[in-house]
Amino acid sequence: MTDLEDKLSRVLSGAAHRAPEAPDGLLATVKTRHRRRRARTAAAYAAVAVVLVAGGAGVAVNALGTRTAPHPAVHTTGQAQPADQIPPPIEKVWPQAVRKIPAKLPDGRAYYPQLLLDDHTLLVMTGVQDGKRQFLWSYDLRSGQPRRIAEIPATKGSAISAEGITGGGGHIVWWASYKEAGAPRVARIWTVPATGGRPRPVTDVPLGNVMKEGHINGLTVTGSDVVFAYEKGGVYRVPLSGGTPQPVKGAERHHILRWPWVGVHRKEAVFRDLHNAETGERRDAVVKADEQVRCGVDRCAGVAVQYRTVKIERRRDSSGKEIKCGTRRCPDTVRAQTILRRFVRDRDGSQERELPTGFQMGDDAGLERFFKVTLTGPEDRSVLTLYDADTGRSADLRIRPDAAGTMAIPDGGLDRLMAYPIKNEMYVLDLAAIK
Repeated sequence: MTDLEDKLSRVLSGAAHRAPEAPDGLLATVKTRHRRRRARTAAAYAAVAVVLVAGGAGVAVNALGTRTAPHPAVHTTGQAQPADQIPPPIEKVWPQAVRKIPAKLPDGRAYYPQLLLDDHTLLVMTGVQDGKRQFLWSYDLRSGQPRRIAEIPATKGSAISAEGITGGGGHIVWWASYKEAGAPRVARIWTVPATGGRPRPVTDVPLGNVMKEGHINGLTVTGSDVVFAYEKGGVYRVPLSGGTPQPVKGAERHHILRWPWVGVHRKEAVFRDLHNAETGERRDAVVKADEQVRCGVDRCAGVAVQYRTVKIERRRDSSGKEIKCGTRRCPDTVRAQTILRRFVRDRDGSQERELPTGFQMGDDAGLERFFKVTLTGPEDRSVLTLYDADTGRSADLRIRPDAAGTMAIPDGGLDRLMAYPIKNEMYVLDLAAIK
């Protein structure tokens, strides 16, 4: 497998984990490009578009960031959708959570936020776009001064690409996919002290056909060990000091949600059933037959849907000949769905609350509480907001589509950090500061 195929598999597998089925009667189509905290070498991506559906809004993610003209937002009746009421800016609603810093380091380098090392230190990466030399830095949010931690090691024959960057116990850990001549492809796990130093390999994780089986994810530092999961399922542990990864008992088919909580990916109920890999405790969520949910440790968010069968008219070319779907005849019907309600609730089924129409179904909610919601602003322009399910308050993230209609949606994940650039500033949000 080439490095190009390797990188493409990461794009597709990431999209596959997030994409529910396409609902009927979409309110809007928004062309988006997620800025993932897993930094990538963008120039090597193949031009393959993946269509996601997120809480009633179509989301087109393109591996190269190429764009097409935006579709106007419409009701299912075909009438123009009225503008939503846009909330105040994020720095007005939750000023204690917002830091605005220059979007480039003092030496002019572009950087990509990875995680918060503490309340005032941001871990960032440089060199992502050209892929020639990549560095990890700690950025002091109080003084604005960066400090270089380490250079990401290069391996002959493979592009530099640090993935799944995480930290804990004074260590920073990441993995990179390598394929050296005459050897099978591996995910090499690296570590370096958070104070800086020379990166050291922890272990090589054997990979199969990554286009079919994926790589690894869920990388976590726990005590003196590192844990991770294969994207196809299966959780493993290896000492930070080095060694051979060993399977975690009882988690042979599982994925890591937030260590030590692991679970399986069911088609319409992601992480419905959880297992604590250290204590053996189980947490099974209440999910009804007509619901699609994505669960955290304490809550589940999702939609209730109604399915129906829609007959498809035969497609024909200009001569009247039926157009085939590959080597087979096109299907007569498809299963469509209508969203009945959007909700978030506790795992035991209690404390259910309604979520706004435009919430991003495929995304993890920050701290299981903060949801990204797309609204329609003046002139039918999309507006990205942040919705707090605990208080019902919302804030405008100030993110808008560009001239080509592409909206860059930050990938916040489940943790406390959300970061994204606007013009010459980087917005750094610490969601844990919002009480």
